[in-house]
Amino acid sequence: MDGVSFEGAKDDITMQFAMVWSQIKAPLIVPMLRIAVFLCLIMSVMMFIERVYMGIVISLVKLFGRRPEKRYKWEPMKDDVELGNSSYPMVLVQIPMYNEREVYQLSIGAACGLSWPSDRIIVQVLDDSTDQAIKELVQIECQRWASKGVNIKYEVRDNRNGYKAGALKEGMKRSYVKQCDYVAIFDADFQPEPDFLWRTIPFLVHNPELALVQARWKFVNSDECLMTRMQEMSLDYHFTVEQEVGSSSYAFFGFNGTAGVWRIAALNEAGGWKDRTTVEDMDLAVRASLKGWKFCYLSDLKVKNELPSTLKAYRYQQHRWSCGPANLFRKMVLEIIRNKKVSTWKKVHVIYSFFFVRKVIAHINTFVFYCIVLPATVVVPEVVVPKWGAVYIPSVITLLNAVGTPRSLHLLVFWILFENVMSLHRTKATIIGLLEASRVNEWVVTEKLGDALKSKAGGKVASKKPRFKIGDRIHLLELGVGFYLFFCGCYDVMFGKNHYFIFLFIQAIAFFIMAFGYVGTFVPTS
Repeated sequence: MDGVSFEGAKDDITMQFAMVWSQIKAPLIVPMLRIAVFLCLIMSVMMFIERVYMGIVISLVKLFGRRPEKRYKWEPMKDDVELGNSSYPMVLVQIPMYNEREVYQLSIGAACGLSWPSDRIIVQVLDDSTDQAIKELVQIECQRWASKGVNIKYEVRDNRNGYKAGALKEGMKRSYVKQCDYVAIFDADFQPEPDFLWRTIPFLVHNPELALVQARWKFVNSDECLMTRMQEMSLDYHFTVEQEVGSSSYAFFGFNGTAGVWRIAALNEAGGWKDRTTVEDMDLAVRASLKGWKFCYLSDLKVKNELPSTLKAYRYQQHRWSCGPANLFRKMVLEIIRNKKVSTWKKVHVIYSFFFVRKVIAHINTFVFYCIVLPATVVVPEVVVPKWGAVYIPSVITLLNAVGTPRSLHLLVFWILFENVMSLHRTKATIIGLLEASRVNEWVVTEKLGDALKSKAGGKVASKKPRFKIGDRIHLLELGVGFYLFFCGCYDVMFGKNHYFIFLFIQAIAFFIMAFGYVGTFVPTS
């Protein structure tokens, strides 16, 4: 009897739900979904035009060989018999670090190994470490290089105000910096080649309108796991296309925060380092550009560095990289509009192309369209997404993105699934940045593993899994979206006509895998 009553109650609830759904579907759900599809298609077209435009520009740059050496005056630094070393500009090399046990020796060693007249270079290690043992190790390493004759300064402060921007700003206040003309900045996991300064400084010396020379990143651990390969694909497009197009078309692009050399006069004129967002590098670049300064990007000058290989570190990094630009856009949009020093065309490029499409639309549309709206049309067949919006545009955008990393072409499907999952995290961060909600200024330093994995795993990449921690490992939003996609896929199998279920099931599995944290490298705890 109880079983019969339970079945009856279940049927009753199902009937009630079906009745409510049928009542709200036509007057509410269908019009709302049509509006959502319309907006998503507009955003898709904006992204498509942006990608195609950049594809055309990069093709022309390669075709006509518009190398930086042709666009700007460049000739090697020459010895002056009368002036001696004083004919060379004074260069400051800054290395900001925070508890970098695994990589501090690599970065300090690489900076001290830079080829430049020894009396015309100062290496400044800005140590914000809170771990006393690491602080002592870094200080000992600096003393070791000082004993070899390197002009190296070990600087600490009694707080972490402003994080990296605060440390760099504090470093610039030191009296010995006043004699410096240029400042090269390297994060703690970056290892420049010895000839880095010989290849960058001449651009700044011979072209007084240049404020920044930016090098490309080269990833030493891109083959560590599938997640690092996915990151390499995204970042290679950024360096191969976005930075190159910005440099050759507008002499403007976002400073990557490291592996670049600034003219100190330009840095000061722009107002120096500010800690109002978590993208102090982009903030400085936009302000310097509004003062009329130009930037140069060197795609053939590569600086080795490390990609985050744990999901936790990658999520923190992506939160910062998505939230910061959106928040900076909110803070600077009126300042850019009112600016009188730069052309209207450049303002349009910075506001529309650089900020709005790439830093806001790209994240939001990827998640909302492909993970929410498109699956919803399966349940509401009255709303149809045209094939050009559902298939052709995303296919072209994806293929254009793949040109940056030809060696990973066979991983394209994995990259699409991975980027769609990460778009949830990035969309959340973008909205936080635009609304200046909580976590807007959250700064968690990206964990670097250096050679730790190799040493702990006896030369092999570690895959030992730590004890299961629910708070650490389960991401509920990803889990929720995974279930939603799975439900839409099941509905499509039973009632649908458009065969989206293949994509929906595969994408749902990707969300589940990420939700349980089974991505990236697992670091042994013992």
